[in-house]
Amino acid sequence: MRKFDVIVPCGGTIDDEFARVVNTRTKALVKFEDVTILTTTIAALRKSPHVDRIVVIGPESVGDTDAAKKADEFLIEGKTGPENIFRGLDWLLKTPNPPTEVMIVTGDLPFLTAESINKFVALCPQGKDICIPLISKEEFQDLYPRAEATFVGLRDGTWTTGCAYLATASGLQTAVHHINLVFKNRKSKLGMARLLGLGFVFKYLTKSLSVQDVEGKAKHLLGIEGVAVRGVPPELAYDIDDLDDYHYALSNLGAHRRETA
Repeated sequence: MRKFDVIVPCGGTIDDEFARVVNTRTKALVKFEDVTILTTTIAALRKSPHVDRIVVIGPESVGDTDAAKKADEFLIEGKTGPENIFRGLDWLLKTPNPPTEVMIVTGDLPFLTAESINKFVALCPQGKDICIPLISKEEFQDLYPRAEATFVGLRDGTWTTGCAYLATASGLQTAVHHINLVFKNRKSKLGMARLLGLGFVFKYLTKSLSVQDVEGKAKHLLGIEGVAVRGVPPELAYDIDDLDDYHYALSNLGAHRRETA
């Protein structure tokens, strides 16, 4: 059976209003029915037969929790999201049995289950440096009607990506420089346009891009073989970014569990 180590970055923070409601500034420590998202995440990973070691990266407040202590290692966070991922990868690669393949799962997925992880893994082809979950707008809204999410319209559909990725250790190491560049420019339209190229941006603006075009650009930009994996469980895409996300998840928790049972 395909097995891998898992890196769980938990550096995501929330705004003042949200923090006052949930009594924490860290997404992974937001509670649903008195259970933190990190607790749900670790439990789901432990139930999956594909998961070996788990490394959690975050602030000290995360490391002090019972959930983090159930991981194989906890590491103090760095300054950026990519740095947190590579801290986890570096730790794993220095162990006596370094991994060839790892999964990255963000610590803000309240509906994560072992079943959703297993389905994603089953859909991921062998021999790719990175597999990125792709969920259509229709699939997402069928499970989470009226929930807010960011979708991108392409020639062959309207999509969002999930927050779990399966990648080779060598592929991540090859792409580290460009991953950092993408992260640095993620909020700059001009910066992203320079990285992606005017031709690519024009095709996006005219809605003539396809998923295959995006895969090709990722290969050119990062220097690795990647694939967008369709048909992935939508719960991999429901993350908690703001108070609206929290209230929606809180009010739909019971219905979602019945729907996915």
